[in-house]
Amino acid sequence: MPYVNAECLSVFLEEFHKIAPNDEIVLVMDGAAWHKAKKLRIPDKIEIVFLPPYSPELNPVERLWEHLKNHTIRNKIYSSLSSVMEAVALFINALPSNQIKSLCSINYLYD
Repeated sequence: MPYVNAECLSVFLEEFHKIAPNDEIVLVMDGAAWHKAKKLRIPDKIEIVFLPPYSPELNPVERLWEHLKNHTIRNKIYSSLSSVMEAVALFINALPSNQIKSLCSINYLYD
């Protein structure tokens, strides 16, 4: 799925629900429009809680996106959208899991 929209998120939520159908699940999301779309299908026992607007410090993945931009698209010219997509995919696939964990860890939230 190369796109993100309410339909893709609905599919994800349904598959996620299948992993633990009897558990109550709380997902924390940012305020992206497709996270709040009226056509979003949210399975029973999944609750979505939204981060406050303009609070990237509460969203650990923002640091990963910044790292990705700094190393793939910032100050670079690509000949096509597919070239950008390929560069980003190659970069993400080459990231070691320990580096992703390091970039996304935010210990100040747990202290």
